[in-house]
Amino acid sequence: MNVVQRPGLTAGRPGRRSDPAAVVTAVTQASAPTQTVPVASVSAASVSAGPVSAGCVHPSAPSELADTGIQLLAPDGTLVAEPRFEVLADHDLRLEFYRSMVLARRLDAEATALQRQGELVLWIPLRGQEAAQVGSAQAAGPRDFIFPSYREHAVAWHRGVPAAEVLRLLRGVSHDGWDVAAHNLANYTIVLASQTLHAVGYGMGVLLDGDVGTGDPARDTAVLVYLGDGAMSQGDANEAFVWAASFGAPVVFLCQNNQWAISTPSRRQSPVPLARRADGFGFPGLRVDGNDVLAMHAATSWALAHARGGGGPVLIEANTYRMAPHTTSDDATRYQPADEVAAWAARDPIERLRRLLATDVDAAWFDEIDDQAATAATELRRDCLALDPPEPSSMLGHVYAEETADERDQRTWFNAYRDSFL
Repeated sequence: MNVVQRPGLTAGRPGRRSDPAAVVTAVTQASAPTQTVPVASVSAASVSAGPVSAGCVHPSAPSELADTGIQLLAPDGTLVAEPRFEVLADHDLRLEFYRSMVLARRLDAEATALQRQGELVLWIPLRGQEAAQVGSAQAAGPRDFIFPSYREHAVAWHRGVPAAEVLRLLRGVSHDGWDVAAHNLANYTIVLASQTLHAVGYGMGVLLDGDVGTGDPARDTAVLVYLGDGAMSQGDANEAFVWAASFGAPVVFLCQNNQWAISTPSRRQSPVPLARRADGFGFPGLRVDGNDVLAMHAATSWALAHARGGGGPVLIEANTYRMAPHTTSDDATRYQPADEVAAWAARDPIERLRRLLATDVDAAWFDEIDDQAATAATELRRDCLALDPPEPSSMLGHVYAEETADERDQRTWFNAYRDSFL
């Protein structure tokens, strides 16, 4: 795969370039000290999505099951030899992966119940995508900035966002949720693919600040942005790819291909794996088994190191499956074939890691994790119900740095109007 020839930035600072094989040695900066990457076997070319047949894939062809992508952990819980990547997660980190995924699934189920009971306006389930989110989130360093879409609850929780803060927007008590600066995690973006442009803009700012390719792990920064398979068909996403490639922005685009853009199957949008889209923009693209937390962690670690080191953008397609409705206003049983759902259920991301850990972890430990998740769900319900609606006139606050005369007049009028109904 050819890496795009990047012109100098308009501000006069030339775009940085480096050998991707050398860049990958920086992966361990965001990983456990014992983690290693096979430098000689990983390059921008070697992680490409691979050849695709000239024939067009029929929309009903189950190619996602036949070609899962880069895999390090098989559904039966056995480790897989992969020539391009090695497992970076040591035993302790694997335990943390399991804990985070179980917690995310239980909190997701509780939030779904809260919506069904009228406590949330809407909920956007993540069930089935825990590995894609937890593995990639772990790869991001503390300086890296993350732009989510609207389903990345596990990313937010793994990043340290209090569980109930993720529910604020969907309870209708806030226009956002958490303190962005405290977690280097932007708030959710509902408009498809718009966050990709935000991410590239941030990445270009990082590049202009000189915080890319310095070799200093305390300084080099990358951007991780999540999008879905439906967003890959949006103009904003493709414009973001163009700008990222043109300026060598340190951005990793992580597409969670959960096979369904609401009721439109991914294979109807693209006859080839979505990772191959990167070819046309001139940067690396790779398809990863999105239900394999170890592969997601290893691949995203490489991609972020590649970006931090000055190698430019990378596209990762996390090949996973949405085991729940698009949102709680959707009925997925009307379009998801039962046999397809069953086939993907057999590849459950949590169960496959449990099978690996069960070889040297007592059953009591798994029970303890389940108990912790149940307690966290109880706390989430309590904290959600305590999220009271804000004072209505507060919508006029935080508009200007200092309140203007017009704003004061609007507030006075609004309060009088509201009080007229009392």
